Amino acid sequence: MKRINALTIAGTDPSGGAGIQADLKTFSALAAYGTSVITALVAQNTRGVQSVHHIEPAFVAAQLDSVLSDVRIDSAKIGMLANSAIVDVVAERLRHYALPFVVLDTVMLAKSGDALLQPDAIEALRRSLLPQVSMITPNLPEAAALLQCDIAQSEQAMQEQGEALLAMGCEAVLMKGGHLQTGKNDESPDWLFMHDFRQRFTAPRVNTRHTHGTGCTLSAALAALRPRHDNWPDTVRAAKAYLQLALMQADSLDVGHGIGPVHHFHAWW
Repeated sequence: MKRINALTIAGTDPSGGAGIQADLKTFSALAAYGTSVITALVAQNTRGVQSVHHIEPAFVAAQLDSVLSDVRIDSAKIGMLANSAIVDVVAERLRHYALPFVVLDTVMLAKSGDALLQPDAIEALRRSLLPQVSMITPNLPEAAALLQCDIAQSEQAMQEQGEALLAMGCEAVLMKGGHLQTGKNDESPDWLFMHDFRQRFTAPRVNTRHTHGTGCTLSAALAALRPRHDNWPDTVRAAKAYLQLALMQADSLDVGHGIGPVHHFHAWW
């Protein structure tokens, strides 16, 4: 098996369900060696976010230089970036190092609804990062914020917004339809958009309230798996299969009193 070194650039979650902690668990579960750069220290648990401390942009750059000047990185995932200054410094260092695959999870809100990205940073995402990443993975509210439009209420609108995001310069867009009211409560559709290609993916909705960290986990899985697959459609299929099982086993965990995490190590215990 090819040895994969993966990098996560994100904030923390002391309760272990999202952020850097979820990303490293996902990397390990999918046989990728995990490295990390921390952008924010987040005091949060399954009930919500209590406090956020932003890391100085110069120190974020120093962390990136430490890892990327020494370790071969096959794929990276970007999560919480907190503010425009951190967005810009991450974009600048990625231009310098030119990684093979970069998945951007456009994190704006925690599962609890707490803000994880300052409003002025959305423009920095559009300007600095979208044109140089391999894939973005917005949910419907995040897509609407990036496009400055209403949240999609149908799959047709979802497809139109996916194509509009693709035109901003990234290689691929995975629009996550978990927020979509399809009329079929047992189905959750996602759409993959690439230039001259689109594909619909669907999976049964899992009857669990424990969905903390699903976005982090999916984007980390995409980053861990992409170097082992020939294309994005096969990578998306494998990543969604992993997440589906993690959701199906979420109720077997006993973590916190709010929205609990998915089970990253469902294959082992």
